[in-house]
Amino acid sequence: MAQEKGTLYLVGTPIGNLADISRRAIETLGAVQLVACEDTRHTRILLDRVGVSTRVTSLPAFDEKRRAAGLVDRLVAGENVALVTDAGMPGISDPGSEVVRLAVEAGVRVVPIPGASAPLAALAASGLPTERFTFFGFLPRKGGTRKEALEELRASTGTLLLFESPRRLGETLLDLREALGDRRACVARELTKLHEELVRGTLSELAEHFSGEVLGEITLVIEGAPRAAPSTEADVDGLLRGRLAAGASVKDASREVAEALGLAKKDVYRRALELASEER
Repeated sequence: MAQEKGTLYLVGTPIGNLADISRRAIETLGAVQLVACEDTRHTRILLDRVGVSTRVTSLPAFDEKRRAAGLVDRLVAGENVALVTDAGMPGISDPGSEVVRLAVEAGVRVVPIPGASAPLAALAASGLPTERFTFFGFLPRKGGTRKEALEELRASTGTLLLFESPRRLGETLLDLREALGDRRACVARELTKLHEELVRGTLSELAEHFSGEVLGEITLVIEGAPRAAPSTEADVDGLLRGRLAAGASVKDASREVAEALGLAKKDVYRRALELASEER
């Protein structure tokens, strides 16, 4: 008879205040054979606080790929394993996604045990629109990848959620203002902890406020790009004629207009060809 596979539980843990851990999370951590965690010292404090003595093993971000296969082997062999990180949900800007991927491929049941979320808590309290939002994690620190990421942020119409290091907060707020314009934003610092702070204002105001030394965990919530009104054929034709009259090629004119209006390049290119032929 084939050995029944175990279950991988993704257990959300408090993002600061230990009282935020759920009863279901505590029961799960106490029932599994093993708790895989980002930092055994940090997790042991939490487990001792809630009276759980389950054995723990380390799964740090820098070594997740090497250790993930071993964890999945234990799951396939029938052990139940809980995966936690130092704060929040595993795999969300924290270790865990590789273990989940391999577990799913191996046919292991994966069960989420929801918990506190810094991005969602910050969004809910920010005062900014909550209907549509995008979580971007940490921005690249520098170079072309950072510039590309800022361009992606600029085009997004949903509210933007980011993590940032307190050491780079002031610089990032200035970069965001330069890339996005002076949008409304909220800096959520040390959520659920003793020195919790939510500061709202424009990116310029926040950059000035946080220009000095900053401590703690940071979540940024930033207003999305305004949604443009749907473009009419007259809008497209007018812009194309203007670019063509200024000497732009059909290819360049169609690309520039498509990007400006958020339209499909092939459709604008087809119309640019028609207008160019009419002018001959």
